[in-house]
Amino acid sequence: MWETLRREAARVRSEEPGLGHLVDDVILSRETLAAALGARLARRLAREDMPRDRMEPLLTGVFEGNPLMVHSAARDLLAMFERDPACFSPLEPLLFFKGFLALTTYRVSHQLWRDDRRWLALYLQSVASEVFAVDIHPAARIGCGILLDHATSFVVGETAIIEDDVSILHEVTLGGTGKETGERHPIIRSGVLLGAGAKILGRVEIGTGAKVGAGSVVLADVPPHKTVAGVPAVIVGESREENPAIEMNQKLDCRNSHGA
Repeated sequence: MWETLRREAARVRSEEPGLGHLVDDVILSRETLAAALGARLARRLAREDMPRDRMEPLLTGVFEGNPLMVHSAARDLLAMFERDPACFSPLEPLLFFKGFLALTTYRVSHQLWRDDRRWLALYLQSVASEVFAVDIHPAARIGCGILLDHATSFVVGETAIIEDDVSILHEVTLGGTGKETGERHPIIRSGVLLGAGAKILGRVEIGTGAKVGAGSVVLADVPPHKTVAGVPAVIVGESREENPAIEMNQKLDCRNSHGA
């Protein structure tokens, strides 16, 4: 992945000299993907509270100290490149996609949360929410190979769990249903596709390979490989794909009028 990103960055610099400073700073002057991730996020997140000369060493240090986090980010880049037909290079999400950048910022804040640096984790959550319009609590648990497409208004609560290889469209909420404490947010199993505007509330489980239609409100568990839609959401059919997150087919696959 790193060699691919460097080749693509060199091509961008050659074809679009106006972007030369960006790709030099983020990619071509760096020796590792960890350093590139730290530089890219620092360019977006730095501000008066924490200028870049303090932000970048913090971010890069977290990435360099946690190789699995860098691997997860690489898996996310690959997921976005392979599943989004509008993405023509894995460099594109790193430079421009706020879904990838917000998700990668979450990965740093999550590690800080686990390291008991919770004030700093919450600070990064707050800044990412302002910059990317994405609000992911640092304590949430998110796997890798995640496509967060468009991303605007994506909200994830404190105890939510998202497994590997999930695809999520914009305006999705993984929220609670009230003031209860404890495990109160959804569990999203691997291979799930969550349509734009879906609201999944409470400690419900979206089973492996399930599909949630756009604009649906899910208040109960969804069995594996089922398609749900509506307000409140009900089962409307089977997921035709073994892994809807990979195929990105957002048709509802409804039963016919005879329930077949």
